[in-house]
This record gives sequence, C-alpha cells and structure tokens, in this order.
Amino acid sequence: MKESQIITNNLLMEVDVLSNRLKNIKQSFKTTHNKILKERLFTENKNIFERINEIYKIAELLSRKNQEKINFSNLLIEKTQRTIIDNKFESNLFFL
Repeated sequence: MKESQIITNNLLMEVDVLSNRLKNIKQSFKTTHNKILKERLFTENKNIFERINEIYKIAELLSRKNQEKINFSNLLIEKTQRTIIDNKFESNLFFL
C-alpha cells in the first residue's frame, strides 16, 4: 500500500470519529442546561470543525497527485465536504 493511501485511510477514520463526535456534541448541547458545559461544547465543536477543514485541504492535495478518477482521496474529499455541510447546516443550533 502506498504511503498516500495509508495517510488517506487514517484521515478517513479520523473524519468518521470527528463526525460522530460532532453528532454527540450537538445532542449534548440540546439536552444540557449547564452554561459552562455549553461553552465547552461550543469550543470543541469549533475545534473539530477546524480540523475537518484541515483534512479537507490535505485531501485536495492528495487528490491532485493521484490521476485516477476513483480513489480514496476523492472519497475523503466527499466525506469531509458532507461533514462540513452538515456542520454548517446545524451550526444554527448553537445560536438558539
């Protein structure tokens, strides 16, 4: 397996974990009334979103290097884009 494939697979797993964490944060944010916890959840959500954006940029670089139309880099781009879109769509939750 090429090094770029190993990196891409690791990033795919990381995006999965981060996506699940974002869902858990949103659920916790909805159910808690503790102001300090809400602030911490908001900060954590922001940090995870920044990391997903970093992974997206890495995926674009890896995809440019790979000439194949179907590859793991493109899957990583798709997965990060969906996570970013979902997070932007649900970001209004934090301002209710």
